Amino acid sequence: MSWLVTGGAGYIGSHVVRSLAEVSMEPIVVDSMSSGVRGFVPQDVPFYSVNILNSEKLTDIIMRHQVRGVIHLAGYKYAGESVKNPLLTFEQNVTGTANLLQAMADARVENIVFSSSAAVYGTPSVDLVTEETGTFPESPYGQSKLIGEWLIRDQAVAMGLKHTSLRYFNVVGSGSEELFDASPHNLFPLVFKALNEGKAPKIFGTDYDTADGTCVRDYVHVADLALAHVEAAKKLEAGTELEPVYNLGSGDGVSVREIMDAVAKVTGVPFTAIQEARRPGDPARIVADGQLAARDLGWQMRHTLEEMVDSAYRASQSRV
Repeated sequence: MSWLVTGGAGYIGSHVVRSLAEVSMEPIVVDSMSSGVRGFVPQDVPFYSVNILNSEKLTDIIMRHQVRGVIHLAGYKYAGESVKNPLLTFEQNVTGTANLLQAMADARVENIVFSSSAAVYGTPSVDLVTEETGTFPESPYGQSKLIGEWLIRDQAVAMGLKHTSLRYFNVVGSGSEELFDASPHNLFPLVFKALNEGKAPKIFGTDYDTADGTCVRDYVHVADLALAHVEAAKKLEAGTELEPVYNLGSGDGVSVREIMDAVAKVTGVPFTAIQEARRPGDPARIVADGQLAARDLGWQMRHTLEEMVDSAYRASQSRV
């Protein structure tokens, strides 16, 4: 009896896999390897290089391992890039999720934890986003994540699916020095890559309606995030009824410029960031209230900003 992790060879997925293994929940990994890293998956964890668009193979894997639940992280995860590639985004995130749900139905698996995103909120009109805040996504990525939530809720009505969706935005840090964020679009990897090459990092957009003109985000540590996914899976398996969505947020916003200051302090490398134009699809501010997840999933921020930067930087050096 196992838990399937789609996208389990990715940055977030690999942390979830290890957290599952630590509590003997027997992870099984499916990953298309479009952005995953095979070395992120422990050798003793069953691994399948399969795209979730292939529901037949998914069904076979689920039945072979007697999977009792799915943590669904696979997908195309870049808000800015999704504006350029909307069809790819919807294929991977909407069609892929529908195929996964079909495979689960065919194998009679009833538990799913869905990796959603704070991008479903778009640019909220409130300073602190709650689960009741209206959803107005501003990118195909955000739209696809919201549709994924709808698909899961509709399948729950039709088939009795037990589920919850976890919304979060900027995931940083590392729980193990060999697990790094390999994304070519995320802020931390871009900053560290520039520093390793002796270049100045870039800030995309300095004219937002924020205190210092740069985007404000909710930065959460990937290891804390993984624990929340595992706790949600445990609760579903135990038959506990969860809310349909939870925000995994800090309640505090950190600007891109503040991130740059923390990076300079942690690395000891002084620099002046290059100011670039905004990227399409990036809202000015998203800060989420995590109180509901704290109540039901034991969610908490266990790391300071500097600890997030330090662990991410150390992991990034394993690539050099």
